[in-house]
Amino acid sequence: MHLSPNDPSASRTNAPDTTGARAATITRDWVCPFCPLLCDDLSADSHDDGTLGVPHADCARLTQALACYGAGDAPCRSVVDGNEADADTALAHAAQRLANARRPLFGGLSTDVAGARALYALAADCGAMLDHLQGDALTPATLALQDRGSFFTTLSEVRARADLLVFFGCQPSLRYPRFFTRTLANTDLARELVFVGCAADPAAEGFAHTRIETLLVNADSFDTLALWSALAEGREAAALDRDEANVSNRNADDKHTNDSGSHAHPAATLASLQARIAAARYTVIVYEPAALPGPHAALLIEALNRIVKTANRTSRAACLALGGDDGALTVNQTMTWLSGLPLRTRVAMPARVAGTAPLDHDPYRYRTGRLLAEREADALLWIASFTPHAWPASLDPAVPLIVLGHPALADAAKARGANTVFVPVATPGIDGNGHLFRVDSSVVLPLTAARGAALASVAEMAAQLSERLRALSAARPGIPPGAHAPAQHPGEAHS
Repeated sequence: MHLSPNDPSASRTNAPDTTGARAATITRDWVCPFCPLLCDDLSADSHDDGTLGVPHADCARLTQALACYGAGDAPCRSVVDGNEADADTALAHAAQRLANARRPLFGGLSTDVAGARALYALAADCGAMLDHLQGDALTPATLALQDRGSFFTTLSEVRARADLLVFFGCQPSLRYPRFFTRTLANTDLARELVFVGCAADPAAEGFAHTRIETLLVNADSFDTLALWSALAEGREAAALDRDEANVSNRNADDKHTNDSGSHAHPAATLASLQARIAAARYTVIVYEPAALPGPHAALLIEALNRIVKTANRTSRAACLALGGDDGALTVNQTMTWLSGLPLRTRVAMPARVAGTAPLDHDPYRYRTGRLLAEREADALLWIASFTPHAWPASLDPAVPLIVLGHPALADAAKARGANTVFVPVATPGIDGNGHLFRVDSSVVLPLTAARGAALASVAEMAAQLSERLRALSAARPGIPPGAHAPAQHPGEAHS
């Protein structure tokens, strides 16, 4: 793992903007926090009216994120039950509602390393369950890693060594607009780009020394990987194609086509790809957990890792999973450091009931959607510091909601009215410094505040909530927060 220095290296200068109408502070070598690629070759302009710009970024995702910042952010006030309030009042109400909860859920969790560390400590103070906004995409990759392990690589390795890139069922630029710029631009290495199970990504066109091909565009993902796995283990393509033909004869609607639209022999097509993998200098299979068909995406990821492991017996290959949006990878890594378990874990309070496990990990039980649908969470702490992702619409209006979020969520918090506390927080990389894990999970990059509005960080607010919870507990000797009724696990009913 590479951990960048605590002192960010980005430099800041003051200069007029291109119109000369507004003063601008320019942060050079700025790291963009809105995508797990963490592009670090940018310059961010912060204007006196609170807006920001990043010239020449050519990234729709970044442009959309920056549009959410303006002059109203710095003076944004906290909200308690539909009315504006000062931060101390809001925190007092938030701490009391967490203290009253028996089964609080910490959701969203869109934050950086420091925020995740502080939230874990807060979870231990009130016995909370932890799940991320991107939990449904994160969990299949975690399950596959737990069950079978994985071979992974870095963006630097892809750029410097990979001569064969296989994209399974994904077009990276749809979610990560600068992926091909980061990995292909200004390199001399000859590469083959093969898209399996999907059309080619238009953003991959136009790079020097690259050849693009598509295979089995309309094929079923599970069928494709079943055949591919068998071929990787040495099965003969002719025999597999005969088996496939027998199945197809029983179901005439089950057809695989190649990019030209003609009928193809899928096993033979994949056998050719497998031969190219064996001959390549370095193969990287790229996939997006969020783009894989559910509900058994973990099986697909496991199959991709198995194919890569087999290839490594005689050549070099690895997987690159494109995911971890909104700090998901960062929070998952941090929680695992601190507890030994990934997200979708319940952290019990130190004063827990005798015999209760201090940690309970269950990727199904502690899923946000299920907990809210079954009304197994009696309070929700929602963290949204990067973009104004609102809390789930399925949240019962009677369930207390505490939001540490982007200032743009203030109006929604007011509209919810009762049982709602909102505290605006800084976005790491915009109004505060911080650290995030990059998409390849082995590099941590420092974030430098491009603007610096006077907003507290998630870590600061979570630490203050912990202090207030402990004060409430001290005022009620022998009764820890959340212990006003018998403790229970989600799904258990009181007798």
